[in-house]
Amino acid sequence: MLSRRAMLAAGLLGGFAARTGHAGDLPVIRLGSLPFGTSTWEAAVIKARSLDTANGFTLEATKLAGNDAARISFVGGQVDTIIGDLLWAARLSNEGQGLRFIPYSTSEGAVMVPKDSQIQSLKDLAGKKFGVAGGPLDKNWLLLKAQARDAAGIDLEKQCEIAYGAPPLITLKLEQGALDAALTYWTYCARLEPKGFRRLIRAEDIMRALGAGGDVSLIGYLFHSTTVAEKPAAVAGFYRASRAAKDMLASDPATWDLVRPLMDAKDDATFESLKREFLAGTPRRPVTAERTDALKLYAVLSRLGGERLVGSGNGLPQDFYYDGSRDG
Repeated sequence: MLSRRAMLAAGLLGGFAARTGHAGDLPVIRLGSLPFGTSTWEAAVIKARSLDTANGFTLEATKLAGNDAARISFVGGQVDTIIGDLLWAARLSNEGQGLRFIPYSTSEGAVMVPKDSQIQSLKDLAGKKFGVAGGPLDKNWLLLKAQARDAAGIDLEKQCEIAYGAPPLITLKLEQGALDAALTYWTYCARLEPKGFRRLIRAEDIMRALGAGGDVSLIGYLFHSTTVAEKPAAVAGFYRASRAAKDMLASDPATWDLVRPLMDAKDDATFESLKREFLAGTPRRPVTAERTDALKLYAVLSRLGGERLVGSGNGLPQDFYYDGSRDG
């Protein structure tokens, strides 16, 4: 059964949909998503349940080849919104582009090891072959290095044999036994668990150890401030539709029938693992709490990654977070 919040946001109470007009009359929000990105899951629910038109806009989803293509399309105005990294968005905002951030997921990633591995703690990673999804400035890698130094007294970069690579490659190398452990993104972690791998430490646990009071969304929907100003009702409607889609996925198991074909889940165990981790990452805190903890992590990451990571900015812009109101 749908939660009351989902029903309200979907326009199922009060006949909101009937007052919004025909889909062709509504403003369009263009979403750029990656072929296997989880935003395609949410978009499928929004479209199938008419959450876009019920909330006063029409969603047009465009699949893009990869992260670079998504960023180029977003910066160039070919799409209105993408799922993006908080640090990248803050950097652009601090450089004058003016972006708004809607928390999307607190699920980040984890260090994965074989279930029967002798590695039981960060200290045990010393001397091991360790894979890192992404590059030397990946935010999860920077946070992990800080935690390993503070909690275990080891320098992972110096005391491990590090291999950087794209998430699919790093995950494959771990499965093949070419790596002893790997830090990879949450969707790959979810796929590894049914294959006999376990989490050594989650990125969410690291964030808490470094001062966060709760789970933090380091990825979110990004909008240009100009888009919010030009289409305030549509962006506010998108915010509501996104929350309603998440509520439906949490409360109505049948909604996952819409999503499963997009998940590349070849068996029930993989499907259930991906589903569980997606739902666990649903942001549940006010944006004020998100911002407070994000500032703490920003300070840590700025110190570790320097200007190469965060640019010349020294914090999050004041109006960076979007709270769902038309004035945002």
